[in-house]
Amino acid sequence: MHYDIISAFIKSIRGSDPDGAIYWLARMVAGGEDPKFIARRLLISASEDIGLANPNALLLANACFDAIHKIGWPEGRIALAETTIYLATSPKSNSAYEAIGNALAEVAQSGNLPVPLHLRNAPTKLMKNLNYGQGYKYAHAYEGNFVEQDFLPEAINDKKFWFAQNNPQELKIQEYMKKLWKK
Repeated sequence: MHYDIISAFIKSIRGSDPDGAIYWLARMVAGGEDPKFIARRLLISASEDIGLANPNALLLANACFDAIHKIGWPEGRIALAETTIYLATSPKSNSAYEAIGNALAEVAQSGNLPVPLHLRNAPTKLMKNLNYGQGYKYAHAYEGNFVEQDFLPEAINDKKFWFAQNNPQELKIQEYMKKLWKK
């Protein structure tokens, strides 16, 4: 039942059902579940299921985890409840989860591609002589703190790993990226 209940809890949050989520939280609290285990699962849900649709979710989940350590039981259940309801009622996105999966799949396929020379640090004279860092454009030296340059290895320079999902926060981010990159 331990894994069934935590599964129902996470799926209720993911499914935007605050009543289902709080019920499964109550089942865990009444059953004597370790509050740190619940708080860890809330952290995972905040980054995996809410993500960029509401970046504050991860901050609140982390604060909840910290609160559990500071205040303990039984008051810790209130922080767990607040975070559970917040996550369940937040807009959802798994674009960060998908992006790291996409990037890891590329790494598995293409291997250890070399870092472009302009992105390499040049702390030694030898590295400077080998053109490490040459051609790097410091974004803050340009208007709007942005300048176009390549940040991926040449062999995969056209790859995209992150794709905005259909929620207000990510659509705003996507529009900003389109404005910057234009391509």
